[in-house]
Amino acid sequence: MPASLKRGCRVIRLEQQTLTLAADNGAIAAKLRQMTDEMISGLVDTGCEITLIQIQVQVHAPPYIPPPVPRTLSETGKNHLAQFSKNLSDSPLKSALSRLAKKT
Repeated sequence: MPASLKRGCRVIRLEQQTLTLAADNGAIAAKLRQMTDEMISGLVDTGCEITLIQIQVQVHAPPYIPPPVPRTLSETGKNHLAQFSKNLSDSPLKSALSRLAKKT
């Protein structure tokens, strides 16, 4: 099975020589249905006794990811960064710290 299809499906159940797969959308399910004979023969070659593969569409909702919390630097922190960057020789680090200290 191609990697793009592996990411879009998962095994739901295996019982009585029937393998049931869940596809994330109809396009993946259609492609899996086209490949069932090939998948069955591949599984049989590896020693699995599968005679039927069923495909179901189950939309997989991604987990909730909260929005990132904006991070701010206190005035004291900005002052410390500015002082520290003044003591450094010219370098990418010095310019990055100076830019960070100037941000509001």
